Amino acid sequence: MIEVLSVKNMRESDTATIENVGSKELMKKAGEAISRAFSPRGEVAIVCGTGNNAGDGFVVALCLMDKGILPHIFLLEDKFSPDGEYYFNLAKEKGVAYSFFTPETHFSGFGTIVDCIFGTGFKGVPKGIYEVAINKINESSAFVVSADINSGLNGDSGMGEVIVKSDLTVSIGSFKPGHFLNMAKDVMKEKINCPIGIEAVFPPYFLLEKNDLKNIFAPRKNFSNKGDFGYVALIGGSAKYSGAVKLSNLALSALRAGAGVVKLAVPEEISHSVMPYILESTLFPLSSNEGNIVLNEAEISELIKGTKAIAVGMGIGVSEDISDIISYLLKNYAGVLIIDADGLNAISQFGISIKNSAPRVVLTPHLKEFSRLSGLSIPEILENPVEYAKNFAKETGSIILLKGPCSVITDGETVYLSDRGCGGMATAGSGDVLSGICAGVCGYESDTLLAVASSAYINGLAGELAEKKSGSVSMTSGDTVSSIPDAINQIIS
Repeated sequence: MIEVLSVKNMRESDTATIENVGSKELMKKAGEAISRAFSPRGEVAIVCGTGNNAGDGFVVALCLMDKGILPHIFLLEDKFSPDGEYYFNLAKEKGVAYSFFTPETHFSGFGTIVDCIFGTGFKGVPKGIYEVAINKINESSAFVVSADINSGLNGDSGMGEVIVKSDLTVSIGSFKPGHFLNMAKDVMKEKINCPIGIEAVFPPYFLLEKNDLKNIFAPRKNFSNKGDFGYVALIGGSAKYSGAVKLSNLALSALRAGAGVVKLAVPEEISHSVMPYILESTLFPLSSNEGNIVLNEAEISELIKGTKAIAVGMGIGVSEDISDIISYLLKNYAGVLIIDADGLNAISQFGISIKNSAPRVVLTPHLKEFSRLSGLSIPEILENPVEYAKNFAKETGSIILLKGPCSVITDGETVYLSDRGCGGMATAGSGDVLSGICAGVCGYESDTLLAVASSAYINGLAGELAEKKSGSVSMTSGDTVSSIPDAINQIIS
C-alpha cells in the first residue's frame, strides 16, 4: 500500500521534520528530488510563484546548472518565501537567467516547462497573471513537469478550475489525495512520488496496489467446495427497472468475484423475464405488488438464511415497502449488508437509522447519493471527500464506499483509496456490477473493510481492461463483468 497524506497531515509532518533537518535543507532535498525525476527536453523554463513551491523550483535550477543545463526562471511576482529567496539569490549568483512573466511571454522556444507556481496548500481559483501563466503552459507543446502537484489543483480534493496539465507530476514526501481524486486523472499523464525523509505525524490514508489483494484472490485448493466461499444474496429489480441483462450482470459479477453461491431475489412479476439470463445463479422470486417487492418476512428470512453477505437496492425503487425490507434486514441479519442505489435513497427519504445495526453495514453511494445521506451539498463534499466520508462512517458505524474516479473506502478510522477505473465506466449498470463484486468478496473475506476496498479495485481494474477492448465510448457494464477474471488473474500472477 502507498501512504497518502492529507494536506494538513503533510503540513504538520513537514513542520516536524524541519525541526530536525532545517527548512532550507528540506527545500534543497525537494528540489534535488524533482530535478532527478525528469530528463530535460530542449531548453528548460521554470515558472515560479511566491511560496515554497517556487523555492523548490529555484533549487531545480541550481541542480540543472550543475549538470551543464542553462534553465530560465520566470517569476510571476517579485515576492519570495524566506527560504525561496535564499535559493533564488544563489541561483542569481550562479548566473541562472530570469525574467518576469508577462501576458506577452510565450514558451515556444522551450522543450520543458517546470511548473512551480502553487503547492499542495493552494485553494481557490488562479486569477490575473497566474491564470494567464497556467493557460500559456497548457497551450505550449513543451513537456510539462509539475512540482509536488499541478498548480491550481486542490491537494485534498483533486478539484480546480484553472489547472496546469502535466506530462509528469513529481510528488514530494508523500502523495496527497488530490493526486488521485476527482479531476486528477484528467490533468496528470504520469505521477511519481519522491520520499525526502518526512515521516507522517498522523495516520495516513492508504492507496491500494495489486500486491495488497493477493491473499484475498489466492488460487483455491482442490479440497474445497462452494460453501467455503460463501452464499450471498442480491435483492433488486422492479417492473420499472426490470433490466434483465443488468440483473444478470449483477449476479454474474458476484460469481466472477469468487462467491460460492449467488441467490438473485427479484419481484415475482419479472422473474420469468429474468430467468433466461440467469444461468449459474439461483433465482429467488419475492412477493410483489405491481412489480415492486413487498415485505414478506417469511420469504426474506428464507432468502438470507445461511448467507454471508447481501446486497440490496439495485433498481428496486423507493417505497415504504423497500424501507420496511431494509429496516427488517438491519434488525435481523447477521452478515454483511451492502446497501446501494435505491436502498440508499430509501434510507435518505424515510430517515432509516443504520446506527447499532445487527449486520455490518456497507453503503456504496456516488456523490449525489452521499449528498442525500449526509445532508451536505455536492460542492461541500468535493472540498474534502475523504474526511467527509470518514466522518459519516464514524457517526453511523458503517463502512462507506464513496464512488468516483478514485473511490474512498473507510470505516471512520482507516481510509483506503482505489484509483482504478476509467471514463468508459460512466454507463448504466456499472454500480450494479460493483455491488455484485462487493457481495461476492464479502461472502468469503473476513476483513470486511479490505473486502470492500478490494472490490472497488477489482471493479475499476476490470473496467480498465474492458475499455482497452471496447473503447471508452462503446463499452458497457457487461464488458466490465467479462473482464473480472482477467483483473483477478493479474492480481494472482
